[in-house]
Amino acid sequence: MKYRSTRGSPKLLSFSEAVLVGLAEDGGLFIPTNIPSLPENWRKDWSDLTFNSLALEIFSLYIPTEEISREELKQLIDNSYSKFNSNDITPLKKIRENLYILELFHGPTFAFKDVALQFLGNLFEYLLEKKNKEKKEKEKITILGATSGDTGSAAIYGLRGKKNISVFILHPRGKVSPVQEAQMTTVLDKNIHNLAVEGTFDDCQDIVKNLFADRSFNEKHHLGAINSINWARILAQIVYYYHSYFQILSSLNITAESKELKGIYFQYCVPTGNFGDILAGYYAKKMGLPISKLVVSTNSNDILDRFFKSGRYERSKGENGLIVKETLSPAMDIAISSNFERLLWYLAYENISKKDEGKRERSEEEKVKEASNIIKEWMQDVKINKSLVVEKSILDIALCDFKSERVSDQETLDTICKYYAPENKDQNSYIFDPHTAIGVTAADRQNTSPNTYQICLATAHPAKFSQAVEKALENFKEFKFESILPKEFIGLLEREKKVIFVERAEPSSVKQTIENELDIE
Repeated sequence: MKYRSTRGSPKLLSFSEAVLVGLAEDGGLFIPTNIPSLPENWRKDWSDLTFNSLALEIFSLYIPTEEISREELKQLIDNSYSKFNSNDITPLKKIRENLYILELFHGPTFAFKDVALQFLGNLFEYLLEKKNKEKKEKEKITILGATSGDTGSAAIYGLRGKKNISVFILHPRGKVSPVQEAQMTTVLDKNIHNLAVEGTFDDCQDIVKNLFADRSFNEKHHLGAINSINWARILAQIVYYYHSYFQILSSLNITAESKELKGIYFQYCVPTGNFGDILAGYYAKKMGLPISKLVVSTNSNDILDRFFKSGRYERSKGENGLIVKETLSPAMDIAISSNFERLLWYLAYENISKKDEGKRERSEEEKVKEASNIIKEWMQDVKINKSLVVEKSILDIALCDFKSERVSDQETLDTICKYYAPENKDQNSYIFDPHTAIGVTAADRQNTSPNTYQICLATAHPAKFSQAVEKALENFKEFKFESILPKEFIGLLEREKKVIFVERAEPSSVKQTIENELDIE
């Protein structure tokens, strides 16, 4: 298995190289040269596996044993998930008939990104130690990332104290929740550096991409990516789609090979901003997991919803001329979704293949090259014109796998309230964080059959977003926010902080800050 750039660079990288480099030299994202098929008896052989064992099987399809032996990979996985507070790692909870919540917030920072970043942190350290084994002068890497909230803290907790690794996380000052900010800035390890940038998440993300594209700066500091542009992030997230599938079958007392499965459908509703979490579901589906539809669930920053409704992918100006609107679900306050480029590549490739049907079959190399050229043009359009428009045949291909919904702040609050105090006595009470509430709202809108099971991804613990939860439940006098507060959050906001303020959202300012901090470190 090798990895190629979505923008056509002829250089194919190994898994290890793709992880350490993060972003391709032509600015593209790495994708596997092929999506592997599942083993013939996967339903039977995987049905009783633990999360860790399932991760081992799935990772092994993408990581050659010549790079990481099966035993070493198992050790990496076991180490990565040893700090989760649920034995199931990502447990599934039934809310009512046919509606389930996949809880992804049982890691150290109480957000879904722990699932990928605990693994990625250990993976970085392993690959670096392996690389340095025979070197007199040890190579160091500088991890660079932007966050709208949860990526930053998850990356910091995954990389704090790691040898020969310096971490720089950019977040938009004042635009993440107080708990998210405190989780990042109260980590005082020497190798951790938080940069609060005056601007938006998209400004932070653009700066990160700019620094990766700066060849001299990149080579000097050996930059590594922790955002979901890093392929290992997507790979780690594929696992919980399979894990939830087997958990549902178990709850229904249906075996994976039962004839009862015929006519049963599984639909995943995923709150998403940067498109990484739902892209993992797309890979799971293309590998062979029987997902009927993936429901893209957005807030008012709805570039993704508008694409799936119209085929237009474009930034829009919101209130007061701002491109990004501030909402109650800040982790999704994003104008441009970095990971969407990976999906666009597959859509372009599949459209080329469909057009070739009945004609002279072009070689795989020719189709890959054409798809990559299309992506280069599209990404140039997004960069210069802030938009791209795809033809109807491409949108039709996308709609085979996806639906989409846009959810307002008021609808988010209404859903949190409705599920806290359900009118249906057969429905379990549940408190959602605002991002999860968006996915559940999208699920409620679907006109599904009685044979369709909906799985909503719970991306964060509700205690991380007190403003939205308390606002939604303010009329319930018996509700006390302290009752859902994990012990790890008590006193968090009062702890000593370590943060650097960057007054201008410019690559040069961030570059100088990084240089200064590395000199001190």
